[in-house]
Amino acid sequence: MKTILRILLTAVAVIILSYVLPGVGVASYWSAVIVAVVLALLRILIKPILVILTFPITIVTLGLFLLVINGIVILMADYFIDGFSVNNIWWAIIFSLLLSFLQSVLYSILGAKKKD
Repeated sequence: MKTILRILLTAVAVIILSYVLPGVGVASYWSAVIVAVVLALLRILIKPILVILTFPITIVTLGLFLLVINGIVILMADYFIDGFSVNNIWWAIIFSLLLSFLQSVLYSILGAKKKD
């Protein structure tokens, strides 16, 4: 149940960011839910492989290359989903940063309500 709620909150964050960022577009709320599911799967399956393969450059850049990896994961989601579009890698990196921030805010609000 908690996983479904997290996916729905991520979909809400994707919708919000599509309105805020001009380089990101989402066709509908269902597309945002699919984006949330695909991003979760890509982060579980593909991101660890990319992190291992790019470990030396990540060390040299003091971890900043992980932002590029997150952008690549976002662009992969753009490739797989028709109702989701990101213009370039820079918008993908900005989208990734803001998505992480919005997710942490929404999850903390959810966690605070659950404890009360």
